[in-house]
Amino acid sequence: MQSALFKKIIAFKTQLNSCILGQEELIESVLVGIFAQGHILLSSVPGLAKSTLAQSIAKSLNLSFKRIQFTPDLIPSDILGAQIYNPAINQLQIHLGPIFANVVLADEINRAPAKVQSALLEAMQEKQVTLGNDSYLLPQPFVVVATANPIESQGVYVLPEAQLDRFMLCIHLEYPSSESEIKILKNMHTKRPDTLLDSYDLELIKKHIENIYVEESLYKYIVDLAQATRKQVSLKGIDSCLQLGVSPRASIDLLKASQAFALLQDRDYLIPSDVLRVLPLVFSHRILLGFEAKSMGISAQDILQEIIALTPIP
Repeated sequence: MQSALFKKIIAFKTQLNSCILGQEELIESVLVGIFAQGHILLSSVPGLAKSTLAQSIAKSLNLSFKRIQFTPDLIPSDILGAQIYNPAINQLQIHLGPIFANVVLADEINRAPAKVQSALLEAMQEKQVTLGNDSYLLPQPFVVVATANPIESQGVYVLPEAQLDRFMLCIHLEYPSSESEIKILKNMHTKRPDTLLDSYDLELIKKHIENIYVEESLYKYIVDLAQATRKQVSLKGIDSCLQLGVSPRASIDLLKASQAFALLQDRDYLIPSDVLRVLPLVFSHRILLGFEAKSMGISAQDILQEIIALTPIP
């Protein structure tokens, strides 16, 4: 990588760490998704600076940012926009919705009904929006950072597998340590982040990621890990823990995320530890556990640990 660009990346990462205290691993994971230009699902209880993180990233990258608060009464046009009749000119006019931004924060996405979720699905996958008979391309880069509260069960809708599969990464946020929380209290009035990278830099980073060298054995390793989720895994005396494994899209996302992580380590080649670092972020939300496994308290993380242990590392 060009050293000047990597210095910018380090400065960008350092600035985010100063804006969001005590969440260094989270920020590194989010940067993997941003640089690979994949959508990100943040799962946590309220108050862990998810909105602040998304805003800080957009500001640091000089990208447009929109926040959409998902509620049960939301309708697709609230997100996508609509054709509205203007009697003054006797014509339909297009009003673009908040989805037309580089970084879109979909706050509490699991509060939206299925009709809204399916509308968001086209935007996430096709990077375009259909209004009436016309399609409108979304600005590039386009990244959805969605949040979901895993604790609440009232007034929420389960995200369908098709939508979960559109998220490159699912990141579970943890509470900060005592030391980090003290720093948060002392630095509540942190200044707004400076612009350190731009869309041109992001395009350069994307090209560097695509050019990260991958040995043939690592391609096979990624496929072996994906294939293992489609077979039955035995844990705690249960022979069939899995109801559904990951799709080929997950294999592609695992490769891209691994390459992005390698770039963050200032390497132009992939190693197995890169794959293992991002594997839980890419696969955990795509694995569907069987009822018996859930009743025994088995998690997707448990399944992945077993798969890692059983899959030979090249």
